[in-house]
Amino acid sequence: MNDNDSAHRRPVTPVLADGHTLTLGDVAEVALNGAARPLSVPDDAVQRMNASLKLKQELIEEGAAIYGVTSGFGDSSGQRIPPEQSEELQRHLVRFLGTGVGPIAPADVTRATMLIRANCLARGHSAVRPELVQLLVACLSADILPRIPERGSVGASGDLVPLSYIARLLTGTGEVHVAGGGTGTAEEALKRAGLTPVVLEAKEGLALLNGTSFMSGFAALAVHGAQQIAFAADLCTALTSQLRHGNPAHFEDFLFAQKPHPGTRAAAARLRELIDGSGAYDAADDVDSLQDPYSIRCAPHVTGVLADTLTWVTDWMTTEINSSNDNPLFNTGRRAAENGGNFYGGHVGLAMDALKTAVASVGDLLDRQLELVVDEKFNDLTANLAPHPRGNGDSQASLNHGFKGMQITASALVAEALKNTMSATSFSRSTEAHNQDKVSMGTIAARDAHTVTHLVLHVTAIHLLALCQAADLRGPHLLSPATRTAYDLIRTHSPYLDTDRPLDQDIETITRLIADGTLKTALTQQHDS
Repeated sequence: MNDNDSAHRRPVTPVLADGHTLTLGDVAEVALNGAARPLSVPDDAVQRMNASLKLKQELIEEGAAIYGVTSGFGDSSGQRIPPEQSEELQRHLVRFLGTGVGPIAPADVTRATMLIRANCLARGHSAVRPELVQLLVACLSADILPRIPERGSVGASGDLVPLSYIARLLTGTGEVHVAGGGTGTAEEALKRAGLTPVVLEAKEGLALLNGTSFMSGFAALAVHGAQQIAFAADLCTALTSQLRHGNPAHFEDFLFAQKPHPGTRAAAARLRELIDGSGAYDAADDVDSLQDPYSIRCAPHVTGVLADTLTWVTDWMTTEINSSNDNPLFNTGRRAAENGGNFYGGHVGLAMDALKTAVASVGDLLDRQLELVVDEKFNDLTANLAPHPRGNGDSQASLNHGFKGMQITASALVAEALKNTMSATSFSRSTEAHNQDKVSMGTIAARDAHTVTHLVLHVTAIHLLALCQAADLRGPHLLSPATRTAYDLIRTHSPYLDTDRPLDQDIETITRLIADGTLKTALTQQHDS
């Protein structure tokens, strides 16, 4: 490396697990890319953890009654546990909650969960040793990930069942995913990484399990995906309008200034930027384009709802991932173990119920736009965007069916997304011998939102592929500089459909370009240049 390379090299800012400053962007970056940025637990967090740890030890020595330390758990809290059995009590907690079922959580969700749990404990009120949090961060840095079944949490007392698998990892038990793929035992993975498992001390098992980090992991990634969808959906609307010779006046600021929801107005402004410089509107027929169908004309009122939902959802989730959300919490000011319910995932649940509804609505919008593009009754393109018009004397022309299968898949994905919008938080169930008699169902809501986001990302990819096909049929010269940038990017990964071929891998490739932010980055750079 020469001196110029060194001079222009940006310092890498570490992701801090400090309980106060973690962002959803940090979580998504670590979840999707692993520890590309270094992870650390700062000194002030260590000091806070040591302070609450010292208080816990003093209260135990004084004979204080402390939930989950000198008592049983849940409805068994009336059972007194001698201090000398406190470590064994934590082992029993981790064991009896190993009851998860269903598919194993994706690696990105597990990484997000581990980072968030470390961050919440680093806030310093949970009375755990700093080395416990540091081991959790070290496992994340080495990409040693516990295999966590998705199902088994009611969202209060937090994510007891899923988080027990993280506790098992730290104690050297259970199965894990290891860097480079494959599975193995936690004991072997820790040994290979030069890490030593811990023996859980009083309260530490409860602190690891009794929180909202699993649902927050799903939620953080749902937010990230929804942000990419919000941008890409406006791009789809711009392309659809251009390729159908639509009416750009639908997006004039005057209209949105009279109903100034911030997200809607921002979506319309983005559409004006995206269509600026297009040659499509010069050829538009004023009568035919007086009023476009709702899926184009009203698009900012759909994507804008998602944008505004993301604003408050991001605020709620940022608070959640920087909170102490186990029980009890140790108040060094009052020298007391305070019993409460910060493990309740109510905010996560309602946020995710709202987010999945807004995302699914955008998916429905895009499916309606797709119909306008692939159905020759609503445009002057070829039927199903097939590469050759039928009836032109080409014996092969009638064999090609173009995007017919793509539309069927999009319809199926949207139907599934809309089905999953049923509120999860409405289905609170009393459980655990009526101790947990009102629960959040936040984890189910977050898993639903994560699923819906992935479904709609695929729908967005299908629509973009169809729009690029339409651009080839119509003539890419009609595109604006911004939409041409998107077209060029997609065409580097998916060529023009000149005859029927399987498109499943094209869908996955373009989905990744949207989900990882590549598409948004390309258009942002084009706009800034």
